Amino acid sequence: MDPTVKQALDITLHNWQTMTSYQSDEKEAVADQFQSSFYVFIDTVREWVDRQDPMPATLDDLLGNAMIQDIFDVLPAPLHLNLETELELIIDRVERVEEEKYD
Repeated sequence: MDPTVKQALDITLHNWQTMTSYQSDEKEAVADQFQSSFYVFIDTVREWVDRQDPMPATLDDLLGNAMIQDIFDVLPAPLHLNLETELELIIDRVERVEEEKYD
């Protein structure tokens, strides 16, 4: 796995684990931290995809990539749809505006 993507994924997974086990009034702050790390991870994946030669032409091409499959293997199931949605935006060359990331 690309080391930069792995590092961003590891941080996201850590923040997910923290968020799902947190039992406190600060749960919203922990959730915000997870969400922020998830989008940093997505931006890292976007940069990785942009460096591919040839770049995947379709979502299916990208989903068939071994690294992407490895990510799905370790990513918690509730995040699979979020990742697939973001991958589709990457393939379609759509970049979210900052405000859209956090709604």
